[in-house]
Amino acid sequence: MLFKPFYEESLAIASYMIGCPATGEALVVDPTRDIEAYLQEAQKHKLRIVAVTETHIHADYLSGARELAKATGATLYLSDEGDENWKYQNLDGFKYVLVKDGDEIRIGNVRVQVVHTPGHTPEHISFLVTDGAAADEPMLFLTGDFVFVGDVGRPDLLEEAAGIQGTAEPGARRMFHSLKTKFLTLPDHVQVWPGHGAGSACGKALGALPSTTVGYERRFAWWATYLEKDDEEGFVRALLQDQPEAPSYFAQMKRLNRDGAPLLGGIPHPARLTPTQFHKALAEGAVLVDTRDKYAFAGGHLKGAINIPAGRNFTTWAGWLLPYDKPLILLAAPELLETLTRHLIRIGLDNIAGYIPTLEGYVEGELETVPQVTAAEAKAMWERGEAHVLDVRGAQEYRAGHIPGALHIHAGRVMRHLEQLPTNKPLIVYCQGGDRSSTAISALLAAGFRNVVNLTGGFQAWHTQGFPVDKGQETAEAAI
Repeated sequence: MLFKPFYEESLAIASYMIGCPATGEALVVDPTRDIEAYLQEAQKHKLRIVAVTETHIHADYLSGARELAKATGATLYLSDEGDENWKYQNLDGFKYVLVKDGDEIRIGNVRVQVVHTPGHTPEHISFLVTDGAAADEPMLFLTGDFVFVGDVGRPDLLEEAAGIQGTAEPGARRMFHSLKTKFLTLPDHVQVWPGHGAGSACGKALGALPSTTVGYERRFAWWATYLEKDDEEGFVRALLQDQPEAPSYFAQMKRLNRDGAPLLGGIPHPARLTPTQFHKALAEGAVLVDTRDKYAFAGGHLKGAINIPAGRNFTTWAGWLLPYDKPLILLAAPELLETLTRHLIRIGLDNIAGYIPTLEGYVEGELETVPQVTAAEAKAMWERGEAHVLDVRGAQEYRAGHIPGALHIHAGRVMRHLEQLPTNKPLIVYCQGGDRSSTAISALLAAGFRNVVNLTGGFQAWHTQGFPVDKGQETAEAAI
């Protein structure tokens, strides 16, 4: 049996290829939308991709299942579990099989058993893999967003992302029973290969290792004690506590993955725009995405640009802040263009009008800058009542310690609360070290705010100098 993991760091997502060399057939599980890596791997091992499947209707990225099935003629194997709200739609034109708990997908000598594992989502399935040529017991368990290394999938995304109220607690209870009746009944030696690693917003405590075993999780996962004591209530409370903020684009991903995203047929190649083309696109409503670092952006940028630095977190921040209904122009070095394009199409931001490599020759006149204040300057303004303060970190960070009286809005959510932000005084914006605040400020500047100021060094600089800090839950006055 061939087993090949694929890992995409920008979204901390894992996908897998399972092949049978004897018959030359392969199955791909949870593919991303840019499918070349799977085609190349299959060609390398002289395999035909005959089956494509996924563990659930994903929220954090656009699935490449239909894209890969279209390119290869493979059969789609999709979950038929869960309620009517999350059944796959618009499958005409594809060869597909809807599967339920206990069904089996055969890839030559390899047996892939479907296991219904609800909790993260109602339709979620996992795959128990047996290499029939070597053994009659399972070897691998591909768990998607069911079990991670050291964690389990969050059950609150249907509320957080899709707006379906009253689903978080029932989901947590389903997760408890899935662990009890499906996961912990497996032998300790079974290898666990999850759908995400550290950095994913689909859980709160994901480990950095790519895989684990049933036995290790049974002994050392945070949830193990609750299952050992059969403490469902304690498990539910612990699972729902302190989950990270769900990016706003998750709702769009859920809908598109259920109904079917547009087929690309390949990776787009945005063209370099001439100055005339650039200004025409901006005049018609395109958004400039400035992918330079925060220092370059603060030193001078085009008015209206949104600063999302190229790097590991580019995809997530693009999903948080960029519009899906407007063309995008990238300000990026040419050698970064393909990578950034892949990051964008993975979350459905397909409308890339082109790119410019620099502002030189494209922008005339004075550039906009981001005003900066040191921690000492911010403290003086705060003490005199001359400024408001906005904390754009996560809720858990805010509770652990924040500038007294600071408003709190996660950086990814500032565009949804513009009307609640004060404009009568300078608004000092801070995160932990300055990266997220720069991105949030760029969005606020693009929205027309002219009173925003960045706290250089962020909360870390404030705290290091021993300035006052409050801790605890947000108050009605401080939180937005």
